[in-house]
Amino acid sequence: MDRFLTFLERRAEKALTKRRRIKAFNEGRKRTVLSEIWSWIDALIFAIFWVIIINQYLFQLFVIPSPSMVSTLNVGDRVIVNKDSYGIELYPAGRKVFTSDRRVQRDEIITFYNPEYDSKGPVFDVLSQVIYMGTLTLVNIDRNDDGTPAERLYVKRAVGMPGDTIRFDDGNVLIMPSGTGEFSREEDFRAETGLVDGPHRSVPSDCYSGLEAAAALSAYQEAGLGREAPMQLFRAYSELEGSGYDYIFDRYEYEKVRSRTLSSFDPSDMLLRSEKARYENGIYVPEDHVLPLGDNRDNSRDGRYFGAVPESDVNGRVVGRFWPLSRISSLSDNI
Repeated sequence: MDRFLTFLERRAEKALTKRRRIKAFNEGRKRTVLSEIWSWIDALIFAIFWVIIINQYLFQLFVIPSPSMVSTLNVGDRVIVNKDSYGIELYPAGRKVFTSDRRVQRDEIITFYNPEYDSKGPVFDVLSQVIYMGTLTLVNIDRNDDGTPAERLYVKRAVGMPGDTIRFDDGNVLIMPSGTGEFSREEDFRAETGLVDGPHRSVPSDCYSGLEAAAALSAYQEAGLGREAPMQLFRAYSELEGSGYDYIFDRYEYEKVRSRTLSSFDPSDMLLRSEKARYENGIYVPEDHVLPLGDNRDNSRDGRYFGAVPESDVNGRVVGRFWPLSRISSLSDNI
């Protein structure tokens, strides 16, 4: 890495020296409007080029697009991402080198390529990233069909490590670390291992009875047994509607209860039994993968839905926040 940085430094010094010579030569010539315009364009292109180089290989600026990391990182926060923490990415979303001794560590806040991203083609993907980096995150031409910015990169916390099994129960995380045979509540695991308490719940646990009732009622309707649904399910669901939390929806828990209820109607259906077992067993993290989860556990699209991600798709580590000014801070103490 030192050799690579030395190479960049020498190239920058050489380019700057050349530009000084050209500037000294031009100062002795008569300046025109066109030469003045070209001088500004030349300076702008030069600046953008080095901004892109720095963003791609050293540090990248990133805008937090969603509430999945609140309150560790809020929507609109601008952060600095160390791009060489896990190797050097040759080009945006491309192959990484120098990765052998640079592995993701548990609880680091990472940026990685969205596994569910709908690619518009390799040329557009690279071009949009170059423009995004070259404009210091001010311009994002990558848009969804509804006009909202597409989330090419996600920022989450690396919770599951290779060999771990992670299970979810009423929105709570249960961790069975590699080499052990028992699940621990995430809060207990964090306390025992000295990890931060950034992850949090924002919905009371008693609201989950209503959510699970809604999932079970959906299963009854799907099976054509709506009239046979127990009255306690309707009562629990009505309590959720009056709680003020019905707008927050844990899709993972909903689908888990739905599949479990459907499987109870027809235990011989192997597809439903497999789906039920997948939820009950949890997510196993393979070698060279991590399971990323948002700190805002009740409002995060994360590894619960798309599974563990390869370390090769992790492109950096969040090391600091520089905007807003009132929240400037290092994030090294959040791991």
